[in-house]
Amino acid sequence: MLRPVCLTALAALLTVSVHAQSARQINFTTYATALPQVTTITHGGDGSGRLYVTLQGGQVRLLEGGKVRAQPFLDVSRLTSAGGERGLLGLAFDPGYKQNRRLYVHYTDRNGDTVLARYTATADFSRADAGSAKIMFTTKQPYANHNGGQLGFGPDGFLYMALGDGGSGGDPQNNGQNLGTPLGKLLRFDVRGDAARPAPGNPFLNRQGANPNIWAYGLRNPWRFSFDRATGDMIIADVGQNTLEEVNRQPRSSKGGENYGWRVREGDRCFEPAQDCRTAGLVEPVLVYGRSEGQSITGGYVYRGAAIPALKGQYVFADFASGTVWAAPVDTWKAAKIGSVQNPSTFGEGEDGELYVAEYGSGQILKLGP
Repeated sequence: MLRPVCLTALAALLTVSVHAQSARQINFTTYATALPQVTTITHGGDGSGRLYVTLQGGQVRLLEGGKVRAQPFLDVSRLTSAGGERGLLGLAFDPGYKQNRRLYVHYTDRNGDTVLARYTATADFSRADAGSAKIMFTTKQPYANHNGGQLGFGPDGFLYMALGDGGSGGDPQNNGQNLGTPLGKLLRFDVRGDAARPAPGNPFLNRQGANPNIWAYGLRNPWRFSFDRATGDMIIADVGQNTLEEVNRQPRSSKGGENYGWRVREGDRCFEPAQDCRTAGLVEPVLVYGRSEGQSITGGYVYRGAAIPALKGQYVFADFASGTVWAAPVDTWKAAKIGSVQNPSTFGEGEDGELYVAEYGSGQILKLGP
């Protein structure tokens, strides 16, 4: 996520697959304002055209045509400990939201631990009923950083949740490679009933000592992931330690169980041990960049909208520290700069496939256009 404590990076390195030259410029126009510290932008999939925005402090705000509704859609401020890399970090709407009115939030509780909770919207969809709260999953967090954040339903109908390695620096507990903990993992839940159960087919469901919710592992802080709405592939942006930021691709056909390498490797380079580390069984990132380009990746989406034909089939992402926004065709993963914004904390995809990006400090949400 947002790494204010990690911006004292080591010496700049050459970028591996991000190109400095600027591609055709994309316009970033103001869509909404007065939304401080945005952590998620998403939609309900209900045909309403509304956008929903989470604020790190604990509110979910509803946007209609760029106008922010006066009353919060949901307010969990009293439940969460916000600041640094904690707070209200993720929001996802059930694929059947129009019928069952269910939505899910990921926040850090007052003890600093991770909570996945379900809420139900009122019959008129004007707000989430605070009294409907149901805790679906919790896990302890040993440190205050690397909480992960993203929630999202996959094309398989299951709920995916990204968790960081538990924090500090260098993954001192080696959580990324430890299948006994949900930290440093992508989790996959079946939430079709009244509880969050391990999804059928999870790769470690029957392995003794392994957490049954794990879908993939070896992640440091996967602040944002997304699904390509055309292919179903998952794209995971993992925030780096000292040297590299990385993007990983998981194909729709995956059966899970991928090991993305942390803390054996950071990006495509050895981390622990620093030399001659193993590579067998580790998934190579599709894209990495070094400290000459940025210090904290903010993952985005593969663009599938209609407004910007030149971006079709390109993964749009940014760096929170440098503010650079890139686009990378998913067939080559050779990224080019398309713009710059201030502290981009998250991207969002509208129901129509158009893209938005939040400026963490200014409180603006910008819409990408031709």
